[in-house]
Amino acid sequence: MPVSSKHFINDPTQLVSFALKSVKYANPSTSIDEPNKIVYRKDASPDNVALVSGGGAGHEPSFAGFVGDGILRAAVSGTIFASPSVKQIYNCISQRVGENSGVLLIVMNYTGDVLHFGLATEKARAQGLDIEMVVVGEDVGVGREKSGKVGRRGMAGTVFVHKICGALAATGASLKECAGIARLVSKNLVTLGSSLSHVHIPGTAEMDECVELDEDELELGMGIHNERGCRRMKIPKIDCLVSTMLKQLLAGDDKDRAYLGPVTMGQEFVLMVNNLGGVSPLELGGVTAHVVESLEEEYQIKPKRVYSGTYMTSLNGHGFSITLLRLADTGLGCGKDMLSLLDAAHETLGWSSCVCSSTWSRPPSAPAPLIECDPTPTSSLRMDIPVFITTLKNGLKKIIEAEPELTRFDCLVGDGDCGTGLKRGAEAVIGFMKAGAVTEDPVSTVSRIAGVVEESMDGTSGALTSIYLNALVQALRNGSEATKVTGVDASVWAKAGMAALSDLGRYTPAQPGDRTMMDALYPFLAEFEKTGDVVRAAKEARAGADKTKGMKPKLGRTVYIEQVGDIPDPGAVGIAVLVEGLAGI
Repeated sequence: MPVSSKHFINDPTQLVSFALKSVKYANPSTSIDEPNKIVYRKDASPDNVALVSGGGAGHEPSFAGFVGDGILRAAVSGTIFASPSVKQIYNCISQRVGENSGVLLIVMNYTGDVLHFGLATEKARAQGLDIEMVVVGEDVGVGREKSGKVGRRGMAGTVFVHKICGALAATGASLKECAGIARLVSKNLVTLGSSLSHVHIPGTAEMDECVELDEDELELGMGIHNERGCRRMKIPKIDCLVSTMLKQLLAGDDKDRAYLGPVTMGQEFVLMVNNLGGVSPLELGGVTAHVVESLEEEYQIKPKRVYSGTYMTSLNGHGFSITLLRLADTGLGCGKDMLSLLDAAHETLGWSSCVCSSTWSRPPSAPAPLIECDPTPTSSLRMDIPVFITTLKNGLKKIIEAEPELTRFDCLVGDGDCGTGLKRGAEAVIGFMKAGAVTEDPVSTVSRIAGVVEESMDGTSGALTSIYLNALVQALRNGSEATKVTGVDASVWAKAGMAALSDLGRYTPAQPGDRTMMDALYPFLAEFEKTGDVVRAAKEARAGADKTKGMKPKLGRTVYIEQVGDIPDPGAVGIAVLVEGLAGI
């Protein structure tokens, strides 16, 4: 699956420099040493331990986004996916962290980071600085046998170490205590990532085809530096993928990867679902819900905290990682347990969670049931049920068949949801009819269909259709009361249809010629009322839809597009397709 090589900033050096500067603009408590690529706090207590972390750029908001009161004192950045130099790190810990009661370096387990931070640590110790270094590695993508002496890679779980130790340091804890808690948290962390693609680094050549994933593949065990995972697999359904990942994270029978040992009753966990950079918040939310529910169903684990968002990325990686932190006793007393430290106040850009402890501690409550307070209207009108069902079903089936074409049109000139929205509505109404819910009373039936459409269709087309159907209900009832007619024929539907169109005008200014669904709906209803011939009316609707090709739009999202070419309005085509089905042509 080829990845995009298009970027707004293609110079990687300039990109990193400006990204680091953005932190000081968004968080005025921070400053930047541009030559050394160090983001640091301007003012910090000399009585507290100074937490320092860092690594290659491309993992934002890590690490610079976690600089601020309550988490990191400073962060050092390398170039994209490359460790900062020893000189940068040494300049940071010797000159940019201010007075302190010791320096704790939190380093992710990658060879370059460990060597460079380690050498800087030894240089600082040689100068008499009180300093400790903790290496975090919690990836389960690679087992013990393969990782060997190198150990596990550092992943998004490192952010938990930052947050917990940063909050502890803010209480005035000693360097020994902070380093001890950092190691305790690391020991109880597991993370696994998966991605649909590898990423393209700005300013580099196109990726080799052998690295790219096929359209139907994903990489399980994806690292944060574009590394290959533990295996490639066909993209499964999300519940199967989540189940596979949780098994690798928690299964105690896999001796090569059972880093936490068997999961037993009473163990408590914190969950992080981390965006690798290219997953929409909508999709990440869906993934998070699956993870939370699978944890409870498969492992009887209800996370004490759930963090879902962007914490440690791989540029714009189209993937996510799951991190589980097993809560362990810190031995430091009240207010210094892992949960309290996670909940502690901070002033940083990267740690987005702001739900307070008291909210988490509230017992869950079921929502109160909704009370049905909208009775279905009725009338004295009577219609032929089989004819109604057959006619309407023919039109709805045409809509379903036309979905790919309508979606393609809307992707070219709109937001891409017209075809799928109409299809959802059509399928829902067919389901309503199959359930035997159609009655002889057209007012009652159309009213209930309006409710089905309202629940199943979203977007502009859903709103307009629901309004029109409700107006049609009112028009049918008013017409029957005025004329005392009880039988429903074409003339009754036609008159009610035009009256409903007039009511629809209260909510939309659309008229024929504006390039909307009205270009097909109005000529259909006008011809149907005039002649009672549904076939002729359907042909007028198709002609109206065809006229929208090249028509300058006056309403809707299409007005923002300079050229629509010969693409017709999707809503108008949808109306034409529906009424052609009703007419049997």
